[in-house]
Amino acid sequence: MKKLSKIYVAGHNGLVGSAICKNLVSKGYKNIVGKTVDELDLIDSVAVDQYFEEEKPEYIFLAAAKVGGIIANNTYRGQFIYENLMIQNNIIHSAWKHDVKKLLFLGSTCIYPKEAPQPMKEDYLLTSPLEYTNEPYAIAKIAGIKMCESYNIQYNTNFISVMPTNLYGPNDNFHLENSHVLPALLRKIYLAKQLEDNNLTAIKNDLNKRPIRNVSGMDSENTILKTLKEYGIFASQQKLLVEIWGSGKPMREFLWSEEMADACVYIMENVDFKDIITTKTSVFKNEIRNTHINIGTGKEISIRDLAYLIKTKIGFNGDLVFNTNKPDGTMRKLTDVSKLNLLGWHHKIDIAEGLDKFIDWYKGN
Repeated sequence: MKKLSKIYVAGHNGLVGSAICKNLVSKGYKNIVGKTVDELDLIDSVAVDQYFEEEKPEYIFLAAAKVGGIIANNTYRGQFIYENLMIQNNIIHSAWKHDVKKLLFLGSTCIYPKEAPQPMKEDYLLTSPLEYTNEPYAIAKIAGIKMCESYNIQYNTNFISVMPTNLYGPNDNFHLENSHVLPALLRKIYLAKQLEDNNLTAIKNDLNKRPIRNVSGMDSENTILKTLKEYGIFASQQKLLVEIWGSGKPMREFLWSEEMADACVYIMENVDFKDIITTKTSVFKNEIRNTHINIGTGKEISIRDLAYLIKTKIGFNGDLVFNTNKPDGTMRKLTDVSKLNLLGWHHKIDIAEGLDKFIDWYKGN
């Protein structure tokens, strides 16, 4: 990419897209374009094709997606598979049709089987059943990988797929039902700390910025306290408690979103599809499979330890209660990042440092 190349970041306002835009700007790229959901409906194939015809982007970061945590994935199964398939199909096809020089498709490590060996190598794709709760989303992302591979093989395009591990960072989703585990934990424990300190003003400010089920800081104190209790933040015998779904035993890997963005830009600048073609796992010669690249740290932490680490950093003195009647999801999801490391990129920010950055950002936003 050249500094004046036109770069389209699909999903530029989200956790992933905003981090990529920030990284591109920091590296001197000056022609970055994006459209909000209201400006361009990526599910509309005609609108997407028209946008490509008019804008003529040279490079694309496909970071737009319908995303959420366990509850959202399991509840809105039809929406998750339909919307994600439509978004990526429209953009990938239009990229080919309008001669885009290079595209980076962002997926997720949920593409791997529920019982995949750990750490998860790229070669473990499609070797056994997926985790049920997010199967529709995972299948959509697998389809995106295969679409990129197939277009590369048939049309000689340069479309690369990357699979980031669990991300957290600026512009994350802190919805207590639909967010991923880390931002949800941070917000719940933060709100519990404010309740512990009788800081109702801080709680109201938080709810004004991010209402919980239409309850904002403008509602009565009783309504606010009732809502917090419904989401597992409440007092019991003079002590504040925070309820956390599941046993706390699942192990998870977390990557600071700005590091993920750095890896994505690095790959766009330095890696082409021809560089990652491998036939090592092929049953027959001349098969091209598993060309996607894991992006992660190769390190993991239990949900329990993560929750207690957040508790310590926020200074919450109450108790954490793990509700074992709620689902845990996959017990381990650790990526093998050896392919990425061999391509020349390594992570630098571990979870403790990343949490400091994340808490500071949340308090300031």
